[in-house]
Amino acid sequence: MAQIQMTRAEQETEAASERLASQIESARAAVSLHSTSDIDELEACADRLERTARDLATALRELAHKRRAQAEES
Repeated sequence: MAQIQMTRAEQETEAASERLASQIESARAAVSLHSTSDIDELEACADRLERTARDLATALRELAHKRRAQAEES
């Protein structure tokens, strides 16, 4: 079975999705520590999650834009 080559936009979206999943796991680990000494780490996790979620949203919008343009060309 032939494997379909992903476009750059699809690759970027998948990579952003994987980064977000990784950041979520890191945040879950930080939450489970229940340590008052890790308050700064929790805030850092929140910052990383915000940035990564924004990156994923941007990648998804770009992918949607490219797919819309392709559909209109067809």
